[in-house]
Amino acid sequence: MDSTESTKGKESVQKISPLDLIMNQLRRKASFTERKKPAVGRLFRPSESSDKRNSGIPEVKESSEGKENNEHGKEINDTDDEAGSLVGWGRVKQFIQKLGKTPHSQNLNLSHCDLTATDVVELATLLPFLAQLEVMDLSWNDLVGGSLKALTAHLQHVGKLRVLKLCSCRLTDQDLTALGEALDCIPLIEVLDLSWNVGFGAGKFRHLTEHFQPQSTLKELRLVDCQLSETDITALSEALPMLSSLEELDLSNNKLSIKGMENFTSSLSSTPRLKTLKLSMCGLSKDSLSILGQALRFIPALEHIDLSCNKEAGGGLTTLATILVLLPHLRSLDMHLCCLTKEDVLALVQVAPSLKDLQELDLSFNKSVGDTLPDLLQTLPLSQITKLPLNNCSLNTHACNALATAMQMLKQLERLNLSWNKCVGENLRQFLEPLQPDCKLQELRLSSCSLTTEDVLHLESACQHGALSHLEQLDLSYNGSIGDGGWMSLFEKAAALKGLEELDISLRPSAPLSVSPWLPALLEALPQLASLKHLSLQHWALSLAEREKLEKILSKKNVILECDRLDMPTPKAAS
Repeated sequence: MDSTESTKGKESVQKISPLDLIMNQLRRKASFTERKKPAVGRLFRPSESSDKRNSGIPEVKESSEGKENNEHGKEINDTDDEAGSLVGWGRVKQFIQKLGKTPHSQNLNLSHCDLTATDVVELATLLPFLAQLEVMDLSWNDLVGGSLKALTAHLQHVGKLRVLKLCSCRLTDQDLTALGEALDCIPLIEVLDLSWNVGFGAGKFRHLTEHFQPQSTLKELRLVDCQLSETDITALSEALPMLSSLEELDLSNNKLSIKGMENFTSSLSSTPRLKTLKLSMCGLSKDSLSILGQALRFIPALEHIDLSCNKEAGGGLTTLATILVLLPHLRSLDMHLCCLTKEDVLALVQVAPSLKDLQELDLSFNKSVGDTLPDLLQTLPLSQITKLPLNNCSLNTHACNALATAMQMLKQLERLNLSWNKCVGENLRQFLEPLQPDCKLQELRLSSCSLTTEDVLHLESACQHGALSHLEQLDLSYNGSIGDGGWMSLFEKAAALKGLEELDISLRPSAPLSVSPWLPALLEALPQLASLKHLSLQHWALSLAEREKLEKILSKKNVILECDRLDMPTPKAAS
């Protein structure tokens, strides 16, 4: 190369030519694959001199002049890359907004978007522009199933991904294989939610588990209602030793046979960090709980156990309860709708003093609780209980009195559900009087409790004294015995419920009443309920004019209204 050509070559680097500008514009419009090609600017760099090549000097030992040229070339390429990223992010925004969602560089939420296979392919081409992505949620898109490989083939571009949700996407065994093969591309993954995908049961779950690697970073694995078979449970059991960092495992709504339970629990000791175990509606029996109990001894970090809706588990708590004392960090136990026996609850009474960290206990929908609640309340760490659902527990007068006494010690209580316990009616006062202005109660549910007008007056008094200032959810539905005066008085003092978000005063379908006597008080109260988001007046009879007045006020506050159509039966007069 002669000196003239060399000089021209140097000038082409130091000064961007019109050709460079044109090429830059074309490059910004290029596809992702074209962007991977070497930048055109590199073609204009001066080549090495023959003297340098012949001297045997390595390329890394560049002259100062060569370094300057490389720096200029790098600046041009960096500018091009930055411009390309901006154009790419513009494509991302356009794609996401087209689906009715808000773009975010770290959180991609495309759930319920009716994604097609074509959308999945397009999304895959956009992943290079989402390098900061940490959360991806494609749940509830049926057509994702069968096309996931088009996406997983590009997951190397989102190496910072921590959360991946693919709930109810009709995933196939091919999708599981593709996902498993791509796990190496997302080494930081912590949450994997594949719930409500029934297509990978029947022995197909192994297509995913066989790709799990030792020392996996996965912390949460959710497989709710995936129709996992005994073979699938075995595959999961074999994979658990790879998931030593696992903190939450949800297998709810998957039938677990005795053999499946034995296979599953045989590897639970491999997950010493497990904090949450959910086995709701798994068909667990008394024997299943006994098998589970033996495994729980090796998971001392466990904090939350959900065994709810296992109707054949009655009698199993008598054995399981003795293991609970070995879980010093247990904070939540959910066994609602488990057909617990009186002996089950009494067994819990015996170990309750050892459950010093317990904060949430759900024994609702167990009739046996009614007779044993007084004994249980004497042993629970009441001062730290935050959630105590007792709905549909056949509470009797003795149980109600014991609970009323315990209310003085339930200083941290945030959620109380007494629905479907008739004895609460005419006795609400004893539950409310112990409440102090610093009461932390956020949720109070009293549906179908045979409440009277006097009960609501006591509720209004508690509001006035500030005892319900933190209340967010109030359910007074199915209490048709409350008279117009009760509703009117409650709404007149509703300003004290400044944090209320949900209010339900619906009636039973068979007993429609007119809102006319107390509607003016409600309309006047609504502007003062600044936090209200949801109002349910189902089965109350409203005239067209009344409904229009109500909707006009609620529309200004963006409050959701639930009420019946106008063709209601003739309303009865309230007592």
